[in-house]
Amino acid sequence: MELLNSSIIPIFFLILLGYFFKRISFPSNNFWPFADKLTYFILMPSLLVLSLKDANLKLLDINLILSLILPICFVSFFLIILNRFIPTQNNSFTSILQGATRFNTYIFLALCSSLYGSFGLEIASIILSFTIIFLNILNITFYLIYQDLSKIDFNYFFKSIFKNPLIIASLLGIFINIFEISIPIFLNKSIQILSNAALPFGILSIGFSLVLNDFKSNFKEIFNASFSKFIIFPILTLFFCQILNIDEKIVPILILFSIMPTATSAFILARQLGGDFKLMGAIITIQTLVSMPIFIIFLQIYF
Repeated sequence: MELLNSSIIPIFFLILLGYFFKRISFPSNNFWPFADKLTYFILMPSLLVLSLKDANLKLLDINLILSLILPICFVSFFLIILNRFIPTQNNSFTSILQGATRFNTYIFLALCSSLYGSFGLEIASIILSFTIIFLNILNITFYLIYQDLSKIDFNYFFKSIFKNPLIIASLLGIFINIFEISIPIFLNKSIQILSNAALPFGILSIGFSLVLNDFKSNFKEIFNASFSKFIIFPILTLFFCQILNIDEKIVPILILFSIMPTATSAFILARQLGGDFKLMGAIITIQTLVSMPIFIIFLQIYF
């Protein structure tokens, strides 16, 4: 109970607080989109650079990469096959794929830091360094396949990869680490101060993004995305961890990654590329709310 009170409950309290701020328009409804932009472009990249520049990159081996890339690919393949038998509209299917494969960066980093300290944050940052790049390419590629290509902005495809601040920050942190570049003390301290604000702002923004609507009309799509995310994904991750002989200290963090609710930024991608963004918003909301009891089960298994 003490671990629950010190790790999961504070995070979900901040999510609910963010939703409460939305309900009372505090400080204003215009504030949080700008705060989210600040977090995405400045605060979160600062946290990734800070974590990766001193990380033990020897942990970033091919087995670690495969232990997450393979489950993501298998989940995607499962949904493609399922869509053959239980078809949905193409724009809805791309939202289901996002819901089943993407993860909430803010919750993941916050829980890793809370549960596993600096080691957890280090491993989480290493995981982000390749999964963010892979998932962006994968999900946008699915949009290209399942949407009318004449309506797709290919410039956005390339910009979303090469101008993604989290990808840039991950590559920068790894570059500094590999070449052992010394950062001036004042700059390092400034980055640290910025990084300290990343998770609180990010988690509050999750609460602000929640949309509580009637979910009955999208029950099938939400169920398919959430079943794949919370059941199939972690089972496959555990299977590949065993096959690939992943260090037992890292396995729980990989399982934690696999049960993350989908990313709130998936809504932006769905809207930008012509997907079903209303369905995407419903999937984000349901998965975020459902994830709390799933995290509690995780604690009972691994602690």
